[in-house]
Order: sequence, then C-alpha cells, then structure tokens
Amino acid sequence: LPATPNKACYLGMFSDCTSLTVAPELPATTLADECYYAMFEGCTSLVKAPELPATNLSERCYYEMFKDCISLTTPSELLSTTLKGACYSNMFYGCINLLTAPALPAMTLAYSCYNQMFKGCTSLVNAPALPATELASYCYMSMFMGCTSLVNAPELPATTLVDYCYQSMFRGCTSLVNAPKLPATTLAYNCYGYMFAGCSNLLYVKAMFLTTPNSNYTDFWLSNVSSKGTFIKNGSAEWDVRGPSGIPNGW
Repeated sequence: LPATPNKACYLGMFSDCTSLTVAPELPATTLADECYYAMFEGCTSLVKAPELPATNLSERCYYEMFKDCISLTTPSELLSTTLKGACYSNMFYGCINLLTAPALPAMTLAYSCYNQMFKGCTSLVNAPALPATELASYCYMSMFMGCTSLVNAPELPATTLVDYCYQSMFRGCTSLVNAPKLPATTLAYNCYGYMFAGCSNLLYVKAMFLTTPNSNYTDFWLSNVSSKGTFIKNGSAEWDVRGPSGIPNGW
C-alpha cells in the first residue's frame, strides 16, 4: 500500500473480511486524518496486527482499526509519543482474545486519544504503563471498560485533572482488586464518574482529592464494588461522603 496515505483513504477497506488472516504491510510514517479508520473492523480471523511504524499521527487515524477482531492476540507496536485527537480511540475495542497491550509512552495526551481503546478486551490481564502527566478531555474515558480479566491497573501519575479524563476507565473490571493511587487534590468535571463502577472485587482505593465528592465529579464512581474494603483519603480532606459517589458503605 502507498507510503503516504490521504484523508480517510483506507476507511473500512477490509471491514468484515472474516476470512482475512494476514494484513498488508502499512509502511507509512506520516498519517492523514482517519486514514486507517475501521480498516480491519470485524476481521474475525486476523490473528496478528501489521507493523505500524508511523510516528507522525493525525486525528482519528487508527479509530476502530481492529474493532471486533476477535482472533487478534498480538497488537501492533505504537511508536509515537505525540498524539492527536481520538488517534487510538476504539482501536482494539472488542478484541476478546488480545493478550497483551502495546506500550503507550506519550507524556502529553490529546482529546479522546485512548477513549475505549481496549473496551471489552476480556483476555487482557495487564494494562500498559500510562506515564502521561498532561491529560486532555476524555483521554482515558472507558479505556479498559469491560476488561473482566484485568488484574493489574497502571499507575496514574497526573496531578492536574481535566473534564471526563478517567470517566468509566475501569468500569466493569471484575477482576480488579486494587485501584491505582489517585494523587490529584483537585477534581475536574466528571473526572472520576463511574471510574470503578461494577468492579465487584475492588477492595482498596487511595484517593488524595480535597474536593468534596458528588455527582459533578465522582458520580457512582464506586458503585457495585466489594461490600467491604479500605479507602484511604487525604489527611487534610474535610469531606465525609458515604455511598457510591463517595466512600462505599461498609468500607
């Protein structure tokens, strides 16, 4: 395939090719908006993703690229450290046999860049490291939602939050026992909404925020977690809110 793609040039190119087992080479290093959008969506026999050498990304360039590739076990290596809006959004959504996640080394994120990236990847046990300290709206929204085998969550080092940054990030991760430490002291709109909702085995949360939790920030963030657990809050926090939008009852 050509080394310089144009906008949306391969959009849906092999979508629902259920017998495709080998993907073509994709040598491009500079991408265009939506160039690989849904390119292999529904290719249920594809086992290995092609190499993706691009370091110069564009908006929605990999959007839904491997969505519902249910035989995919090995992802592509993702080399770029400079992201664009929704660049990896929904990329591996529904890849129920994906065993490993690619490294995600970016330190500065873009709008919706990882939104639903691994949603429904029910075989994924370990999350990739997420070293970014500069977030963007919706950046991690629903990233691991429904990853029912996820045991080890990544560290989340950012101390400045933005709207919807972690909304539903681990929702429905029923194997998760320990939440990553949440070091931010000030919350942003809906930043933690539904973040751990449905994590039925979650036993431990350490959150340093001083902002009083409520539906604007932590809406049902700890709903349907374990009936007993440990919650550690900032020693300077003056709030004491109980229930699914604060500290779960019984904790």
